Amino acid sequence: MTFSTPGRSEVPADVDQAVCISPLNDDRAIPDGDRSRRRGQAAPRQEPSGIPPSLHGQNELDLEKGLEMRKWVLSGILASEETYLSHLEALLLPMKPLKAAATTSQPVLTSQQIETIFFKVPELYEIHKEFYDGLFPRVQQWSHQQRVGDLFQKLASQLGVYRAFVDNYGVAMETAEKCCQANAQFAEISENLRARSNKDAKDQTTKNSLETLLYKPVDRVTRSTLVLHDLLKHTPSSHPDHPLLQDALRISQNFLSSINEEITPRRQSMTVKKGEHRQLLKDSFMVELVEGARKLRHVFLFTDLLLCTKLKKQSGGKTQQYDCKWYIPLTDLSFQTVDESEAAPNIPLVLDEELDAMKIKISQIKNDIQREKRANKGSKAIERLKKKLSEQESLLLLMSPSMAFRVHNRNGKSYTFLISSDYERAEWRENIREQQKKCFKSFSLTSVELQMLTNSCVKLQTVHSIPLTINKEDDESPGLYGFLNVIVHSASGFKQSSNLYCTLEVDSFGYFVNKAKTRVYRDTAEPNWNEEFEIELEGSQTLRILCYEKCYNKTKITKEDGESTDRIMGKGQVQLDPQALQDRDWQRTVIAMNGIEVKLSIKFTSREFSLKRMPSRKQTGVFGVKIAVVTKRERSKVPYIVRQCVEEIERRGMEEVGIYRVSGVATDIQALKAAFDVNNKDVSVMMSEMDVNAIAGTLKLYFRELPEPLFTDEFYPNFAEGIALSDPVAKESCMLNLLLSLPEANLLTFLFLLDHLKRVAEKETVNKMSLHNLATVFGPTLLRPSEKESKLPANPSQPISMTDSWSLEVMSQVQVLLYFLQLEAIPAPDSKRQSILFSTEV
Repeated sequence: MTFSTPGRSEVPADVDQAVCISPLNDDRAIPDGDRSRRRGQAAPRQEPSGIPPSLHGQNELDLEKGLEMRKWVLSGILASEETYLSHLEALLLPMKPLKAAATTSQPVLTSQQIETIFFKVPELYEIHKEFYDGLFPRVQQWSHQQRVGDLFQKLASQLGVYRAFVDNYGVAMETAEKCCQANAQFAEISENLRARSNKDAKDQTTKNSLETLLYKPVDRVTRSTLVLHDLLKHTPSSHPDHPLLQDALRISQNFLSSINEEITPRRQSMTVKKGEHRQLLKDSFMVELVEGARKLRHVFLFTDLLLCTKLKKQSGGKTQQYDCKWYIPLTDLSFQTVDESEAAPNIPLVLDEELDAMKIKISQIKNDIQREKRANKGSKAIERLKKKLSEQESLLLLMSPSMAFRVHNRNGKSYTFLISSDYERAEWRENIREQQKKCFKSFSLTSVELQMLTNSCVKLQTVHSIPLTINKEDDESPGLYGFLNVIVHSASGFKQSSNLYCTLEVDSFGYFVNKAKTRVYRDTAEPNWNEEFEIELEGSQTLRILCYEKCYNKTKITKEDGESTDRIMGKGQVQLDPQALQDRDWQRTVIAMNGIEVKLSIKFTSREFSLKRMPSRKQTGVFGVKIAVVTKRERSKVPYIVRQCVEEIERRGMEEVGIYRVSGVATDIQALKAAFDVNNKDVSVMMSEMDVNAIAGTLKLYFRELPEPLFTDEFYPNFAEGIALSDPVAKESCMLNLLLSLPEANLLTFLFLLDHLKRVAEKETVNKMSLHNLATVFGPTLLRPSEKESKLPANPSQPISMTDSWSLEVMSQVQVLLYFLQLEAIPAPDSKRQSILFSTEV
């Protein structure tokens, strides 16, 4: 499969780790698009053009991947170089007019001041332009034999220019600060330097301060060894580049250690008066959207400013370090509104299929780790798997959030974070607004003060590790897997009548997902919903509830961050304690939120019990009765309940967002179930008055309660084996033969449902339900075997965790249904299909 991410080339599955070069600690975690295109045509993706003969002794597949990674690393270096060149160009741009003005009767700066502030910048630009111009064509005409080591060796040999720049850096900053204070015109220039964000698009620029740009070369020199480490790691020892890159790395390391020895004592002796009373209030990891690319950031809210940093790790050690990306004094910070943000960046959404594929990979790797542990295999194999797991979880963490949280600086710069939950967005906004009431004065930090503040983050941080399961201790709870039934009873504490509703969120794979929404209770201060929802849990530890006021008059409230016009009235959460919930009946709880109280009841059913099919014990009704018995009794080809539900959904639910995925109200579903079971003739009237999600839930429940799956226990193992075939011709033959071997009632019902689901997917742009989403919802429902066919281990002394066995089995069930959904046509006997579509039998 391929991941298609905005601003990013297609990444083949065998090199999908390439996008995770040092996945969370490097700005190249998700490349800012292949910026190397900007100085010419994009380097075409070429097939490997051969492996050097000297390398044939190694494992060719691993070697092939390593050499392909080399190109990805170099593409990232090119993109980074291009950005750096644009920053240097932005510094050079004012130099010429300033020099020209220096010889006039009204100079902005003296020639000496210009020389001091912009010392060695032209030389740095020339060095890196020559390096970029040499590297770009070589990557463009890529082959595995391509050499680049000489370019890196030459670049390393010119690091002496950086020594001169760094030695002058403190004087340059001091001079610039004094000149800004003395000359308003230069102060204006120094705050409004424009760096091109795209080499071909001359109009696209980003505003930077002189202080920010002058720090870029200092930052650059500290990164030089990281870049070489990455490249050397993916260059085989027999490749001609290897000794050249080793030499370049040695020069860079020696240079960096000498620079650090000189500047570290100076920094430690400085004190920052402004920071003496500064306290950390809140911090967390968030994804920032930077020029269309997703970057992991650690964000710190202090008593007077918001600081955005990038976490990095020192080479050869575990000590954390932070790089400052930007900061905003709280007095200068506002939340960007939609009206002001017409130019706000579009959020590049990631397809659900891609996110699900990542989750499947994560489940597979976790299963492999457990298997290796049970087999007492060596720690090396487990470490390799843990590294893969870390890469996949890092990628999911970056790609999953899609809700914008924008902050705006008074100087005109805006920043966009992506988070997965309205809960977190509201929490950050509340905390910032509360603190802003105590802040009255704007300020700016010197580079030394900023460096000291960033260094202090290591000691002050409250969130110490990136939210990945790989970072959890072995004794930490893995969370709950199964189904949580939640009844939202009522709420009290509202000061005035309004239109109120609640949403429920649970955590899954490290981020929160909105799972259910109550109906709007109109014009009341004491809503009584009494609605029940069934929520699927995937390693969940927390249930969140948010209470909203529905704002029908959209002019009454300012829309922020592209959110709905509805206003959050309160929010709260409850920890899902496995000990308290296991094997218990309903538990009532009250969640308090800013004077508002919401009453809930919750009940948990573990996956071991929730996934069991019950053998048929009844002949009346339709739920829990064999499908052949129902169709024979009704003298129909497809059960009446299936046809009625499909007809109602096609009448008014095809454009419902999340149809079949969003939970219906459990009490409505149970009422419909009872009506169908007693053959209530008024069932169609009932359905016309019910929420369409309840009808969708009733249809799913019917298939889930069948005593035998629609695909039958007999054929289920064959479908699971057939979908795993690699030969597409053999797979199609096997899958179609199996399908057409199903009993007639099962086959015709499935074909009827299949046609319906394809029609639902045709409205994907509106209802957000792709074929993959529908397969994820219906796959386990239609294929999950009866208890006797369960693949769970019988021997409890050799357990496969419920999570692993479920994830892998569900993956297979989803793939089977998706296969049939994606087929253009199924060559079922015409007579059978005609009899479904045009049958008048009931």
